[in-house]
Amino acid sequence: MEDEIVNSQETSEIKPTRDTLLVLNIHTNQVELVRGIDQDGNLQKVPPKEKKDNEQLITVDKHGDLFSNFFSNFYRQLKNPTHFNFFKVSEYDAVNTANDLQKYVDQASPEEKEKLKDYEVLPKNNNNPKNQNTMDNNTENQEYRFQPEQIDWKTMEKFGLNQEKLEKMNAMDSLLRGFKTNTLIPITINLGTAVSKMDVRLSLQTGDTGQVAVHLHGIRKEPNLNMKFLGHQFSDEDKKNLRESGNMGRVVDLVNPKTDEIIPSVISRDRLTNELVAYRAEYMKIPNEIKGIQLDEHQKQTLLEGGPLYLEGMTSKKGESFDATVQFNADKRYVEFLFNNNQAPQQSQHTDQEAPRVFRGKELDDSQYEKFKAGQTVYVDGLTDAKGKAYQGYITFNKETSKTDFSFTHPNKLKEQAKPTEDHKTQTAVNSQGKTNEATKNIKEPLESKQQQPANKQQEDQQKKVRRPRRQKL
Repeated sequence: MEDEIVNSQETSEIKPTRDTLLVLNIHTNQVELVRGIDQDGNLQKVPPKEKKDNEQLITVDKHGDLFSNFFSNFYRQLKNPTHFNFFKVSEYDAVNTANDLQKYVDQASPEEKEKLKDYEVLPKNNNNPKNQNTMDNNTENQEYRFQPEQIDWKTMEKFGLNQEKLEKMNAMDSLLRGFKTNTLIPITINLGTAVSKMDVRLSLQTGDTGQVAVHLHGIRKEPNLNMKFLGHQFSDEDKKNLRESGNMGRVVDLVNPKTDEIIPSVISRDRLTNELVAYRAEYMKIPNEIKGIQLDEHQKQTLLEGGPLYLEGMTSKKGESFDATVQFNADKRYVEFLFNNNQAPQQSQHTDQEAPRVFRGKELDDSQYEKFKAGQTVYVDGLTDAKGKAYQGYITFNKETSKTDFSFTHPNKLKEQAKPTEDHKTQTAVNSQGKTNEATKNIKEPLESKQQQPANKQQEDQQKKVRRPRRQKL
């Protein structure tokens, strides 16, 4: 960060005039001077009235290309960047400009505030949605990339979805941020003569015309690792890593099919759909701390290169110590825990992931949810199948796999029904294990179900007949 943010500290007595940044918090409408960014990504700023003569502000080069590159790096390091609007002004007159801007904001109408966007500085590749595609998106730092009114709800209705359903499924937030939905969404496709139901992940993407389109990410049996992916041919090690951990484990050069640009990227497998996902290496954000463990530069570099990192002595939300492997995931766009990785001890295989509140569009009430997240079986009704027919059943949250098991019959009843009866045990013992009982031990042919006595005269004669032991030859 020190290489990218230069403080206005000059050694000569006469300081050259340079530019600096003003920031407008869109939630508080406060205009302040930018000092920099701390190690946690928080914006450091100072109110104009409190600026001291020796106060060091952030300084930026006036040259267009240098500033563009600088500000793009600055923006990516910032936590919650979309909370702010930035303006480049002369460092010499920054305080006066900030005061004037504050007066304008205090008195401006919403329409007049919109005009400020003409003077706002934006990071490279973020100021034009047409330049963004699946390999260029850097949405993990953005508050929202889309708005609900931009969604093609007519298309959503064709899938049996609407805004209310998606909100109950907790899917709207990830969609509006530009991510795929966190879970599989059941959709219904009605073709008139046929109705198809499937589970998919949804995402919103901006097309070439600027229109927001709904994309369906269907489930594949397995990823095709024998074909080139954006110009990359998978090695045997790549294939092994993608199948086992879901992350390829290294940075490789990919080719943007639209621009032929060479893009160093990491690749992961979407574990829900088996779709391959790429993410620019320059957008990877590695935290300074993971569950109480401060990462050193070597550990950070391992993660930046896409490799797995085994950490010991982390602390869970419950205050328990655990060990696990962590790795950057291109699909999730953050460093994830690999609890099922062979490097992690069995005792640490637990997660902080909570049970879902909504199942197949049905929201659980407080009583149901408390039992459900505790691992108990819960009865739910009001579910609807692909033909619109209502059905009900039982759900159980599997804490080990973080998945929801569904059954039309209570699992305990299924276990009871699966228990063999005493008659069945007898029959199995007689026919399969060679065992018998006294009343039927001499009958040669297989017994009927639940048979405890000879069934006819022939079997009675066989039963009464006593076999004499064979004489042994001397």
